[in-house]
Amino acid sequence: MNGERTTLRLIASAAVAALLVMLAACTSTVVRETIPTTTPAATGGGTPGVSTVVQRGDTLYGIAFRNGLDFRDLAAWNAIGPPYTIYPGQNLRLRPPGKVAAAPTPRPPAGVVTRPATPPAQTQPAPKPAAPVAASPAPVPVNSGFAWQWPADGTIISRFTAGDATRQGIGIAGNSGQPVRAAAAGVVVYSGAGLVGYGELIIIKHSDTWLSAYGHNRKRLVNEGQNVAAGQQIAEMGRSGAARDMLHFEIRYNGKPQDPLLYLPRR
Repeated sequence: MNGERTTLRLIASAAVAALLVMLAACTSTVVRETIPTTTPAATGGGTPGVSTVVQRGDTLYGIAFRNGLDFRDLAAWNAIGPPYTIYPGQNLRLRPPGKVAAAPTPRPPAGVVTRPATPPAQTQPAPKPAAPVAASPAPVPVNSGFAWQWPADGTIISRFTAGDATRQGIGIAGNSGQPVRAAAAGVVVYSGAGLVGYGELIIIKHSDTWLSAYGHNRKRLVNEGQNVAAGQQIAEMGRSGAARDMLHFEIRYNGKPQDPLLYLPRR
C-alpha cells in the first residue's frame, strides 16, 4: 500500500509540473530594453576646445597662438596677470567663464517612431529674378602703425587663405641657413619647438595686439624675453616640420591670422 501511495504522489507531482510548463509557454513575456550609459574617458590634455593642460615648455603666448586666441583674453579667463607665468599640469580654460556648449536635442525612447507633422499646403509665390551680385571689395588691412619688412628672401610658395587652418600665413622658399629676420621691432615671447606643425618656431610680440610668427627654422638665434629690432636676424631658415627649406610666416591681430601680403611692402 505504501508503495502504491508513493507512486501516486510522484505521478501527481509530474502532472502538476507539466501543467505549469504549459501555462508558462502560453503566457506572453514583456521584455524591457536596457540602454547602457557610457561615460567618455578622461583625457590628460583637458577638454578639446574648452580647456587644455599645460605641458612642459608651454607658454601662455604659445597656447594662445595654437588655439587662435588673444593672449590677453586667455590670461583674463584664467585670472593670470603679468608676466603670465604658467606651470606644467595647470588646467587653462579656452573659453570665457560661464560659456557652455548648447544642450543636445532630446531623442525619443527606444522603439518609439516619430514622424514629422505634415505642414499645410501653401501657395508658393512666383520666383523673383535674382539680383546681380556685386563683387566683394578687397579686404582693407588694419593699420598696425609698423613699417613691416620682409622676413626672408625667396619665392612665395603658399599664400594666406581666410578660414583655412592650414593656410594662416605665407610660405617663403629659400636655402638652408639663410637669414630669417624680424619683420618689425618687438620682444620674443616664444622660442621653441612645442607647437606641432611649426617646427622650430619664434613668435615676436610687437604690441598688445600684434604678433608675428616664424616657423620651420633650422636654428633659433633669439631667446624668450629678448628685444629685437626690425630687420634683425632671429633664425636660420630650415625645414624643421616641413618637406623643404622654407619659412612659414604669420601676422596676427588680436590673436587672429591676417594676410601678410596686405602688410609687407610690394616687391
